[in-house]
Amino acid sequence: MTVFSICSILLSLFALVTGGKLPEPEVKIEVIQKPFMCYRKSKYGDMLLVHYEGYLENGTMFHSSRVQGDKNPVWFTLGIREVLKGWDKGLQNMCTGEHRKLTVPSSLAYGKEGKGQIPPGSTLIFDIELMEIRNGPRSHESFQEMDLNDDWKLSRQEVKEYLKKEFQKHGYSPNDTHHEAMVDDIFKNEDEDKDGFISSREFTYQHDEL
Repeated sequence: MTVFSICSILLSLFALVTGGKLPEPEVKIEVIQKPFMCYRKSKYGDMLLVHYEGYLENGTMFHSSRVQGDKNPVWFTLGIREVLKGWDKGLQNMCTGEHRKLTVPSSLAYGKEGKGQIPPGSTLIFDIELMEIRNGPRSHESFQEMDLNDDWKLSRQEVKEYLKKEFQKHGYSPNDTHHEAMVDDIFKNEDEDKDGFISSREFTYQHDEL
């Protein structure tokens, strides 16, 4: 029996035991530079501002935020799949001013399809510098602001009160009928277990109204 056949059998057995799913490959993280003082670390829900360069394994650069486009760093929210899954995994617990090198396997990047200059099945390498961290729309701070009774779940009334305040903050008149319709839509999309509340876990996912 060949080595390849043995490996195939072992992988099949492992998939059977674990319910058919192989373990997801990890992102390799190398810290190139870290500030002496770190007042805050990035977490899911935060908005991050980064400069980055992306390379293929052979060293070919396929993008740089410093030299292409408007040459400005880019904003995104961590953990809600606005960016590659490898970034969501590899940019957690990062300090402002920190510089990391991420080696992202194909399955956490563009997969078998590839994209543009990136061939199918490519492992990608990113040099990323974190410029700024801000509270995002899905941050713990935002959740706590909405969670008026501190029970770690949002009721319909709490979401409605938040929408009213947001409308007033931006100069719009309160409209109970409109707010009620928005609350219905939010709970329809976010209350996954249909228990009448949005839990802190369910809150992780982005919704336009919040």
